[in-house]
Amino acid sequence: MIARRPTLTRNRRLVVGLAIGLATLLLCGCGLESGTATTATHYSLLVTQGFGAQTVLNVSAPKTAGADTVLGMLERNATVTAPRGGSVVSINDLAAGSSQGQATGWSFYINGVRPTKSAAATKLHSGDQVWWDRHDNAAAKTIAAVVGSYPAPFLGGYGGQRYPTRIECTQTKASACTSVLDQLATYGIPAALGCFECSEYNLSLRVLVGPYATITTDPAAEELRDGPSTSGVFARFIDGGSKLELLNAHGAVKQTFGAGTGLVAATRWRGEAFAAGTLDGHFAVAVVNDIAEPLPLAPGSKPVS
Repeated sequence: MIARRPTLTRNRRLVVGLAIGLATLLLCGCGLESGTATTATHYSLLVTQGFGAQTVLNVSAPKTAGADTVLGMLERNATVTAPRGGSVVSINDLAAGSSQGQATGWSFYINGVRPTKSAAATKLHSGDQVWWDRHDNAAAKTIAAVVGSYPAPFLGGYGGQRYPTRIECTQTKASACTSVLDQLATYGIPAALGCFECSEYNLSLRVLVGPYATITTDPAAEELRDGPSTSGVFARFIDGGSKLELLNAHGAVKQTFGAGTGLVAATRWRGEAFAAGTLDGHFAVAVVNDIAEPLPLAPGSKPVS
């Protein structure tokens, strides 16, 4: 899906960095409690394949029971094959494995962040948006965070806790910086606005805004230079940040753009973990000539003019 993104200013590259302290990511594992399955309106469940390209299951009020886990909720709402204590093998008869030389697997995200524990050991918290996706994992073994659950985790937090949001801009008076602040405000999300690397406070959700060449000293942003094998994002900045390469699911370069190109992506560094309609259901989004292009690029996708 290609959608217009009028709020983004050209010549600005945006990186959404989720900077959550390592200790807060250590979720407590909890088994299922006995009880009758009930409908919980404060969770949601999305199952897709191909990096969000195809919806398999979308349940706004999934069935849960007691102090449920991510795997427990999935099993109550879909046909699941999952060895005890192991990874999910199939959902609704869509299996992980190898096909035509491509390795596919199931990954899950809560409020846009990939947990550090298995689905069987990850406890649900009120308001959690759970997203499962089956995709080719050859180019990126681990994708630690995605943008497609926006405005989560800014709105609902992560792991049952909410964190302050900080927008760090290399040019605090630039329109791109204020646009991000305005976008968050539309959801009632309070955010502090400050200069880049002016704070060492790490227990927060950080949004880095600025031309890529000006934010490379931040470790989370630096990961984007090396592509999906390091960042989990299917785009890569080259030539000192003057060009952006858009990649397919295998990590191959499909298109390259210069000035006027942007990127909205989520990363995590050292355990760290913008209209919603544009980001919804995508792992990352490139912005070329004010047009949003989901990443990775799909096979046979038309070149963006």
